[in-house]
Order: sequence, then C-alpha cells, then structure tokens
Amino acid sequence: MCPLIFKILFIYSSNAGILPNQLLANQECMQFGISYISSFLQKYGHRTNLLVLSRLFGRKNTTLLKEYMSNFNPQLICFTAVASEYRFIADIARYIKRHYPHVYLLIGGVHATLNPEEVLLDDFDALCIGEGEKPTLEVVEQLKKKQLPSSVSNIWVKNGSDVEKNLPREFMQKLDDLPFPDRGMWQKWMKRAEPERVSILLSRGCPFSCSYCCNHALRKITQGAYVRHRSPDNIVKEINQILIEFPTIKELYLEVETITSNMDWCLRLCAELTNLNSRLKQPLSFGANIRPTSNANFDILFSVFRKANFRFINIGLESGSEKLRRETLRRNYSNDDIINCVKLARKHGLQVCFFNLIGIPGETLADIKETIEINRICKPDWDFTSIFFPYPGTALHSICKRQGLLKKNLDTRKERQRAVLDMPGLSRREIQRSFKFFHYYVDGILDPNDKRLSWILLLKLAVIDCCKKVYKRMIRTPFLKNLLLLMKNYLKTTIKK
Repeated sequence: MCPLIFKILFIYSSNAGILPNQLLANQECMQFGISYISSFLQKYGHRTNLLVLSRLFGRKNTTLLKEYMSNFNPQLICFTAVASEYRFIADIARYIKRHYPHVYLLIGGVHATLNPEEVLLDDFDALCIGEGEKPTLEVVEQLKKKQLPSSVSNIWVKNGSDVEKNLPREFMQKLDDLPFPDRGMWQKWMKRAEPERVSILLSRGCPFSCSYCCNHALRKITQGAYVRHRSPDNIVKEINQILIEFPTIKELYLEVETITSNMDWCLRLCAELTNLNSRLKQPLSFGANIRPTSNANFDILFSVFRKANFRFINIGLESGSEKLRRETLRRNYSNDDIINCVKLARKHGLQVCFFNLIGIPGETLADIKETIEINRICKPDWDFTSIFFPYPGTALHSICKRQGLLKKNLDTRKERQRAVLDMPGLSRREIQRSFKFFHYYVDGILDPNDKRLSWILLLKLAVIDCCKKVYKRMIRTPFLKNLLLLMKNYLKTTIKK
C-alpha cells in the first residue's frame, strides 16, 4: 500500500552563514518559491522539510544530508538554485543519486527554467519549468501511486536516454488562492530566533525588460498575464498571520519588482496598511522598490506612503550613465528623474536606498564616475552596490557571449562581489578597485582619478571600516560612540590631506 503521508525534502544553498545551522541572517533570506510549494503540498496532507547547505562547509554538508535522509526519509527531494549556486546543487544531487538511488530528484527555479537542456545533463530525474505549486503536487500524487511522473504540464521527465518535454501551463492568475508561504521551515536555519523584520511577496512578474534580469525571458515561457498582484485584503491577512507567528516583527519589506507598476492597486494597498496600523498598538513600518519615471506623481504617492508608515524606498540607479542605462540595461529614466524622486521622498520623510551596479558590459571608468556623482548628489541613506554577474538566460549574458567576454568557467565565489569580466574599456582589476573603494569615492575620502594607494592609507581605511562596524553593532554608551566618531573623522581628515 502507498503511504498515507508523502515526504518531500527541499534542499537550498546559502553562502552567507558562519555555522552550518545558522546559514541565514533572518526571515528576509527565505526563498519564496519553495516556501509556497511547501505550504501548497502541506495543504494536501503531505509532509515537508528543509535542508540548507553551503559549499563553505565541505564534508559537513554530507553529514547533515545523511542525518536528514536517515531521520526524515524523504521519497522526493526538490532543489532550487540560481546560476551561481547551480554547480554546487548539481554535485549534491549526484551524491544523493549515488547513495540513495530510490529517491526521486526534482529541480526548479529560474536557472532550471531558462537552461533546461543543460540541467537535464546532470543527475536530476525531472525539472520544473516555471511556477511549481501545481506541477509538484501532481508529481507527488503520481509518485505516491508508485508511478513514474508523466504528462505533467511544466515538467520535463527523464525516461532513460529520452526526455518527456511536457508543455507549460498558463501563469497562475489567482494568487490569492495560494496558501501563505511556509515560513516556519526556515526558522531553524536563522541566526536570530526572533525576527524584527520579514519580507512578504505582493506579486509575481515584472512589466519591465531590464537586460540583466530574468523577467524578460520568464515572461516568454508560457501564456497568460505575467504580472499578477495579490489583493490588498489577502496581503493584510498574511500580515496578521505573521504577527501571530512572529510577534516581535516591527517592519515588513514589501517584495514586489516595483510597487507602482499598478498605481490603483498600490493606493488601495496603502489604504489597507494604514487601516491595519490604526488597529495595532505598535504600528508596523514598511519599505518597497520604486522605479523612477518622469510621469509619476511621486509627491502624492509619497504622502500616501508616509500615512501608511513607510520608512524607506529602494531605487535601482544601477548606473549614473543615462546612455548605459538606456541602451544596455533597458532602464529608461533620466538622472533628473532620479534626483527629483529622491528630493520628494526626503520631503515626505522617507529614507532612500540606492542599488548600484559596477562592471556592466560596455561600461568605462567615466561611466562609473557618473554613478559616483549621482550618489554624491542624492546622498542615499544606504546602498547595495554590487558587481555585474552575467546570469545565463538573460539578454546581457547573450551579449557577453557574443562579445567573447565569458570564460569557460566563471568564478561564482563571492558572487556580485568579485569581478568576472575583462572588458576592452574596463579591466577586471579596475572593476574590482571601483567596487572596493566605491564608498570612499562617494564620501570624497578618495579621488577616483588617483590610483596611488599606500599601505598607510589602506590601514586608515580599514580602521574607518572597523569604527563603522563597532559603532553600528557593538557600542551602546554615548561616550564610546562619540569617541569612535571623532577617531573616524580624524582619519578622514588626514586621508584628504
């Protein structure tokens, strides 16, 4: 007889942790795809579990894996991986297939969706293209009946040397029908037991076609509307559940490609969030992504944001070069649009975060200096600055390939922190240097035109960084805070001299 409960193990990889059981900083690090699939399977009576591994820990991964295989004894293992983590995940699958050949292996996610032919060369039994909730359930139901999966839309299945390539189903339109994502499965992998901030997914899909992103490719995999929003009422219901599950929550990051892609929906959501906060003893604060455009009335929007208790907005500057943004990245807005958006945000008391990208194909040092200049003008409260990585399946990856910029095996260690491209107008060394000293250039501590760096200067910069970290994380008394600030300012002054 088939078991009443089918067991599914999800395997995810992370390189952010210090200890094998503390690989994730907080609830914001959870991966929504497998979280939704897990809760969807649980809804139908199946049992799920999560194993988080890291290539940083070598043999400890094998020990953890053996422990989960012995104690949980899954019949199906589901994997997901971005391009930079795929090779590690494929090696894990190879180990499982060698030692536990009876367990069925299914992989999904963006990399598998956009590169299915490559993925099926590895040890997976099947792969899922696109959204995975219903396809995974159908695979489970067939495996439960001791049948090999077949004729499941979105699923490619290995049959010996043949591959059964089933057609994709349309994009799921009613996101409100999905159960809320399984957050509990992640909690044992967190550094902090009681989170103060979580992310909540508001929509699926993006209306824009940025060349370095996967959305332009994912939109083409099947039929149906690609950009779909959950109803404001459904979102608030999930927030209420989160507050019960994690009563320490103080802030929510509203995960959406750009919250203004549907302005009508955005305003209704803000009204619901305002209403929610009016009923809470401790109002929640919020943050979200904004795409600057010349035709958006940000003055009215940001007024509504503050009423709903938004604390910050994220802006994807990426490059300060309008030409590079427009022609290479497919982001059509001017620097004036960005500056105006920041001014209006500050007018309404919102903090601003910038996303900066360095090492874009075709970029020059002059372009990087434009990025530095816009950061100097706007003075974002914080930023996420990274190095461009060519993800397979994106338009920019294809461009890099045509231009002969891709090595056979790109270095995926320290992804988006280590330069991987050597370009005619911008060497890998120049990219790495610009990334390493970006904040010193923006703050005016270093001059991007001066390429001389003495060991004394590097030592002073290291001390400044140390002061910042200690100031933010460890020091609580006003006296020590002021002492650290004085030391940091003194070092800045001596560097400029």
